[in-house]
Amino acid sequence: MKTNQEREAFLYQKLNENKVQCNLCAHRCVINPGKKGICKVRENCVGILYTKVYGRTVAKNIDPIEKKPLYHFYPGSKAYSIATPGCNFHCRFCQNWDISQPINDEILKSGQEATPEQIVLDAKQAECQSIAYTYTEPTIFFEYSYDTARMAHEEGLKNIYVTNGYMTHEMLEMINPYLDAVNVDLKAFRDETYRRIIGARLQPVLDSLKKIKQLGIWLEVTSLIIPGVNDDPHEIRDMANFVATELGVDVPWHISRFFPAYKMKEVPYTPLQTLLMAKEIGFEAGLRYVYTGNLGNNGNLDTVCPKCGQVLIERSNFGIVKNNIKDDCCPNCGKEIAGVGLSLNSHN
Repeated sequence: MKTNQEREAFLYQKLNENKVQCNLCAHRCVINPGKKGICKVRENCVGILYTKVYGRTVAKNIDPIEKKPLYHFYPGSKAYSIATPGCNFHCRFCQNWDISQPINDEILKSGQEATPEQIVLDAKQAECQSIAYTYTEPTIFFEYSYDTARMAHEEGLKNIYVTNGYMTHEMLEMINPYLDAVNVDLKAFRDETYRRIIGARLQPVLDSLKKIKQLGIWLEVTSLIIPGVNDDPHEIRDMANFVATELGVDVPWHISRFFPAYKMKEVPYTPLQTLLMAKEIGFEAGLRYVYTGNLGNNGNLDTVCPKCGQVLIERSNFGIVKNNIKDDCCPNCGKEIAGVGLSLNSHN
């Protein structure tokens, strides 16, 4: 008997001998009967693919939108953030490995059951502007996030994916009517790094980034800079140039500091000078909004007018200290600032 969190999956096809192919993420796993995909949360049961984590929340929090991080999407608002176990990546530096890397079925039983209706109700009662599917990888709990997102839109809530970007175009087309903003973690710009440390490939992530932009979903990009992994100036420059030329100079780029974690505890913190170098490279590539995270304040989190240099949104940690944007424009020079709902009163 199937449990409450086991539902027939979306986006798969049946093959011979009761095999199935999952078309949700770019791995496109061919799964034998009784076996699971790379994510460990989608299982072939006699030729039918099931998700094993529907409604199974291992994390539920009310977060500032800046924590996602999204700096140009209703700044200062609250996001009701949820996750289920599992991930289609196996990053050696994962910060949430305890819930993203299920090693047995026990972790799939952890957390609390919550229906999409409950999530939407909780988000509204908490006066959140949006629901964020985050912490692990929303692609692998797509059925749950899709049903929730559809109900959320009916109730006037926005939907956000914080993702590794390894979804298929079919999945993005399906969620597109209900997805309002995405932050994609561009973890490196070398395919060898993706294969060796993450267990994936680079090109599908780049394809997803371009597809998200093409669909008109608000997009921001995050890159965690790890010493000895992706901190070479040439690689950082390639990353910045891709964002600027393929996605657009108005796409915000968040450069984050690495903290030792999971299977990379021996790797040191990212030096301050490396992050500042990366920020400068971003501006040299033509990007208008570059932020350095995990560094405290010091102006690294502020939104500055790309035309006149005035500080428009002053931030402290994950909070808004001051928002000077008026009607999505700089009050000093009139420059239109890229984003959605930037004025402070746009979400009151």
